[in-house]
Amino acid sequence: MRILVTGAAGFIGSTLAHRLLARGDEVLGYDNLNDYYDPALKDARLARLLPQPGFTFVRASLEDRAAMERVFSEFKPQRVVNLAAQAGVRYSLENPHAYIDSNIVGFTNILEACRHNGVEHLVYASSSSVYGANRKLPFAVEDSVDHPVSLYAATKKANELMAHTYSHLFDLPTTGLRFFTVYGPWGRPDMALFLFTRKILAGEPINVFNHGRHTRDFTYIDDIVEGVVRTLDTVPGADPNYDPLQPNPGSSSAPWRVYNIGNHQPVQLLRYIEVLEDCLGRTAEKRLLPMQPGDVPDTEADVEALKRDTGYSPSTPIETGVRNFVEWYRAFYS
Repeated sequence: MRILVTGAAGFIGSTLAHRLLARGDEVLGYDNLNDYYDPALKDARLARLLPQPGFTFVRASLEDRAAMERVFSEFKPQRVVNLAAQAGVRYSLENPHAYIDSNIVGFTNILEACRHNGVEHLVYASSSSVYGANRKLPFAVEDSVDHPVSLYAATKKANELMAHTYSHLFDLPTTGLRFFTVYGPWGRPDMALFLFTRKILAGEPINVFNHGRHTRDFTYIDDIVEGVVRTLDTVPGADPNYDPLQPNPGSSSAPWRVYNIGNHQPVQLLRYIEVLEDCLGRTAEKRLLPMQPGDVPDTEADVEALKRDTGYSPSTPIETGVRNFVEWYRAFYS
């Protein structure tokens, strides 16, 4: 298939592009290579993709409507995976306009382009952050997500609502994936594993928020990408069991779905740090701090819906995933 992957120089996007190319798809990568984190890492990810047959690349932003329309007109993607976004909970407290530009205006451009170009299926990144102030665990797609605690989360909730409108009005099949904490080789420098590894190797203290007591559903990148591919290949239709008198927030009478994509194995942050210390052969100096604004204490994904509909089955324990990351990190920064 011809597949457009936005955010193709990003962590998940670049890994997904490799996977799609390996199975014979033609991939157009789309990314603005912004400096939210070190562009050199994005360049390095992209450099591994550019020589591969079947891969082409356009540097542009989601909010650049003319560039978006040109890509759809010329490449004519059959399916689209929208992973480009302004990411990060904490940064949304400092620079809210970046989130509106990319995650709202940019996503509108994606939806309009898909609508007018006969795209068979749009898969897009949502986030576990949409669960916000919820405390019922595990988080399930049937739960309410009406109480976000960051603007980032609010934009992701908005994406799900916008996609539903297009699915309903224009019969555009859309699937939103609520990513839980993704980690692994080629990961993001603003994420805990990357930050901790760099500081521990440099002999610097690490900031451990909520005194390390909170839990996260850490999910290895290969498991995530496998789930994205399975979702991309499973085009949603109307849910025959949808009841408008008792609506299910995870499905619809339109060709629209949202799924959790996680590991369903929450790990306490202190345990995650222990595993990292074992892999590095060093002990971290921990600076224990209170929870940060916008954070939630715990996350855990109920992935039964994704398993049922696509056969998704995450299998990588954190001991394996963290070791793979440390090996990559030492090789990349040697």
